[in-house]
This record gives sequence, structure tokens and C-alpha cells, in this order.
Amino acid sequence: MTELLLLIGAYLIGSFATAVWVSKGVFGIDIREHGSGNAGATNTFRVLGPKAGTFVMLVDMLKGILAVRLSYLIPPYDTPEQLINLQVGLGLAAVVGHIFPIWAGFRGGKGIATLFGMVLAIQPLVALCCVGVFLMILFLTRYVSLSSIIASIAFPVLILFIFREQEVFYRIFAIAVALMVVLTHQKNIMRLLTGNESKVPLFKNRKNKDDE
Repeated sequence: MTELLLLIGAYLIGSFATAVWVSKGVFGIDIREHGSGNAGATNTFRVLGPKAGTFVMLVDMLKGILAVRLSYLIPPYDTPEQLINLQVGLGLAAVVGHIFPIWAGFRGGKGIATLFGMVLAIQPLVALCCVGVFLMILFLTRYVSLSSIIASIAFPVLILFIFREQEVFYRIFAIAVALMVVLTHQKNIMRLLTGNESKVPLFKNRKNKDDE
């Protein structure tokens, strides 16, 4: 029963619609009616600028971290595996909340930043390695979508072959994350293949209405 309440709490944390509230409260628009219509950090970055986009990204990451930290509100489990399983469940509940936020009509973002915050809270070193992959691809290509896809694929590779995680549920989760990111970026993949995907300006402030 306690775990169920924590999962509900994690979902409500994830439902904090950062991009929607920032766009409405500060800029007087609904971010979901501009650019790609995605209520996430990338669309915010491109429609409203780097400052708003960075703020949204950091808060969305924090949602994943806070959701995982809810696991410490109950007595410790007998094994580390049980704790990891709960933390993964809490993190996923926050991601679901981000994608389907109860506070914003169940229309949210893709959950990448919240997912990263979740991994950062559970395995910081793995998360930092994924960040390194993301930044390297972004610097080389300036495609946020491609960077997200490759970083997500690197996640299970790191878990399975580099860090050799033994917890079966976490290994399955890592593979599922990669598949989920690829599936949610099908339109981006098509635009990448046709050369129509937009790039982010890394060194100058420029608005772009396209999104991943």
C-alpha cells in the first residue's frame, strides 16, 4: 500500500507541466500550440529560447530525481535489488506523468529529461556517460533528436556490457528505454533520413519552430 502511494506521488511529480506553465505564465502562449506541439525542453528551447529551454530541461530532470528519492521515505529493503526495482518503478511513474500530465490535460512531452533525471538518481556514472555521448553527437551534428536516440542506445550497452548490471529488471528496463526512445522519435528519424530535421544553434541565440 505504501509503495502504491509513492507511485502515485511520483506520477504527480512527473505531471508538473514545466514547459506548459513556463510558456503560459512567462510568454503568454501554450508551447503545445507552437513548433512541434511537444511540451518538452527541446521545443521550449527552439520556440522560446535557450534560457527558457534550459530551465525547463533542468526542472524536468529534477522531477525524475525527486521521484526516485521517494524510495527513501520508507524503511530500507532487505536487498539492494528490491530498492532498485522500486526506484525504477517510481522513475517510470514520473515519466508517465510527464508524458500524460494530469495537471495539463494529459498532453505532455516525450519524457527524455525526466528519464535522464531518473537514471542520474539511480546510477549517476551511467547517466554521465550517456550525457557525454549526447553532447558529443550534438556537438558533431547539432541534431537533438539524433543525440537523444544514440544516447538512449548507449544506455543498455553501458548497462549490459560495460557496467555489467546483474539486476534483471534493470537490464530489461535499459533495453526498453532504448526501444521507447527510438519508437517515439520515428518522425525525427524520417526527417533525418530525408535531410529535413532541423538543427539547434549551439553558439547563437536563434529561434526555430521545428522540434525533435
